Amino acid sequence: MAHHPDSGTLTVIRQDVSLGAARDLEFGLELLARARTGGIGPTLRLYRPAPTVAFGQRDTRLPGFEAAAQACRDNGFEPLVRRAGGRAAAYHQGTLVVDHIEPDDDAIAGSKSRFGYFGELFADALRRVGVHAAVGEIPGEYCPGEFSVHGTAAADGSRIKLVGTAQRVVAGGWLFSSVIVVEDSAPIRKVLTDSYAALGLDWDPATAGAADDLVPGLTVEAVTEALLETYAGHTTLASAPFGSLGA
Repeated sequence: MAHHPDSGTLTVIRQDVSLGAARDLEFGLELLARARTGGIGPTLRLYRPAPTVAFGQRDTRLPGFEAAAQACRDNGFEPLVRRAGGRAAAYHQGTLVVDHIEPDDDAIAGSKSRFGYFGELFADALRRVGVHAAVGEIPGEYCPGEFSVHGTAAADGSRIKLVGTAQRVVAGGWLFSSVIVVEDSAPIRKVLTDSYAALGLDWDPATAGAADDLVPGLTVEAVTEALLETYAGHTTLASAPFGSLGA
């Protein structure tokens, strides 16, 4: 596997309470702005989000976008538009959002390889908790991506998308944001079904699932610990309280 992009210490920050859907999304971009000016070093922010559907920029140009946003609200999810590409992705408190932020003088250079690197890292973390995880897009998945992480059911070989990734690169730094769906997939499948129908986008709802569909009883906490163990094999970790970021 590729060497970690930065060999320095990675500061792990666990955000115990959502700041609200919009603020959580915004705060990652604020941390990126701080990293590029030397305000913070390499940082890993972990949190469980409020129910959110993050639409891509392209979604907003479709005639059904307003109806899709309303479908989200009807399902108890807040519709937001993220700056990164891709299609709509849904997450809630049964998911883990992983924001990895690093200052980097040549952030653009590694942008493509980062997707493969992190895809493998997340697949590795999920394998630690018993998921048959691999990197690669599966046919009909929501918010399709070449480096999605999926899990395979032992019973019938069906595959579900478990991790979606997005990246924001600026002069002087990058933010790699990932969502791992761990628990309670039904509300996610439902809101995606309703919003994709409104947008007129084709997909296969069977590709939406959670890690605990494959490994019953799996929790966000267990996946968090496995992820940190995996990271520790790549770089030195330190931890700091969320308050130190001054949100």
